[in-house]
Amino acid sequence: MSREPTFRAVRRRRMLHFLAQAVLLLTLFGGLNYLAGFSGWRFDLTAHHRHSLSAETLVYLKNLTSDVTIVSTFDRDVDGYRNAARDVAELLGEYERATARNPPGHRITKTALNVVQNAREARKLGVDESNLIVAISGGRRRPIEPNELYLVQKNGATPETTAFLGEKALTAAILDVTNPAKKKIYFTSGHGELPLTGPESTDMDHGLSLFRDQLVSRNYAYETLDLSQNDVPADAALVIIAGPQGRFHDDESVRLRRYLSTARAGRLLALLGPGVKHNLDELLLDWGVLTDDVLVMDNSTAGQNDTGELILSASIRDDHPVIQQLSVLELPVRFGAARIARPFLGHDNGFNVTALIGTSPGAWGERNYAQPGNVAPVFTPNVDARGPLTIGTASERVPTGGKSSVPSGRVVVFGGVDWVANGRLQNPGNGTLLLASVNWLVERDSLSAALGTVPPRPIERIQLTLTQQQLVRLRYTLIFALPGAAALLGLSVFWFRRR
Repeated sequence: MSREPTFRAVRRRRMLHFLAQAVLLLTLFGGLNYLAGFSGWRFDLTAHHRHSLSAETLVYLKNLTSDVTIVSTFDRDVDGYRNAARDVAELLGEYERATARNPPGHRITKTALNVVQNAREARKLGVDESNLIVAISGGRRRPIEPNELYLVQKNGATPETTAFLGEKALTAAILDVTNPAKKKIYFTSGHGELPLTGPESTDMDHGLSLFRDQLVSRNYAYETLDLSQNDVPADAALVIIAGPQGRFHDDESVRLRRYLSTARAGRLLALLGPGVKHNLDELLLDWGVLTDDVLVMDNSTAGQNDTGELILSASIRDDHPVIQQLSVLELPVRFGAARIARPFLGHDNGFNVTALIGTSPGAWGERNYAQPGNVAPVFTPNVDARGPLTIGTASERVPTGGKSSVPSGRVVVFGGVDWVANGRLQNPGNGTLLLASVNWLVERDSLSAALGTVPPRPIERIQLTLTQQQLVRLRYTLIFALPGAAALLGLSVFWFRRR
């Protein structure tokens, strides 16, 4: 005769069943989390794939040659950067996840950093500026400015952010810092150019220390070049002539011409102030650029600031990479003394010559600016050049005969040099124009352009438009209707249970 189970035995058995179920349930959830952490699947169901990287970027990340640290210093408490901080944080998470399975030494690590609150860590990483991204690998670093992250287009007279370009900018920066070779920029010397190094380089009106530091922070190397003794080195990505005060000898012009030939496809940035016989006229004419020896004057309110300083704007066009951002954001350039640097009409069709930046219609080019005395210059018809005047011009040689569509050389000429000195380069428009010119000349912009399958992410705007009557109706609905419905439901349940 079998014994009936006692109440205590039944309770113990139920407790063991409960514990077994709990252990099995915990084991199930633990196993699922383990699988999700190491073998999970992610599906991006958004319309524009906001939460996934392009196939091209994933290929680059899979073949990383070194670790890359990406530092974001965007301040979420600042209204103008709150959206950028959110977009960048999401994107950097995708980059970090994409390289999580790479072997050690080939991964991406993201760091969000407040340079004020975490000053020690910021100094350790060499990042001292807020609201930007810095890609770091080894001793190489590449900052990404906020204006590189978004496509801004004019909607009527108002600039409007239309797309997020963060993936293209970040992938280009990663490729840049993981490339061990730095692009080298040579500054000509021996003609009284603005100083690049030494105590005089920190002078606010005539020094280039800020320009030099910006190049170094963007992974460029620099060196001076004496053309009277040497040819342009083979590793030159760009030659800069920064405000010569004397003539280039014929043999120096020949060396520059040889560097800019089709065979070498050289790049030149010429900053030529007024009143100097630089002896580069024929060289520049070959590229379709004419530098008239005049002094640009502008007494109109549109052409000068409250101190009488010449102000230029990219109002000529907005489709060239050098001045696109400058034009869309309508940033003025504090230029200083200037001469004309314009396209030469009727030039050979083998060059694409583009006027970049100019004066207001009220400006003129004073030809008799060197006359003695303190006579105030005035416009002289049939003598002086009438505004608007072009002060900056870009030219690129395009091979003919269908051999290649890749430009085989680029030149940018500005009719002044004061605008790149320390004092004026702090102006946002000046820095934007200068760095855009350098990037276009060395084709750093082509690195981003080469990432052709990396799509921009359209910015979706959802706007709810309600009339005043609809707002009042919505307010009363939220205050009375929804709580009232919940109360009626509760009373109904109470009444039915009482029956």
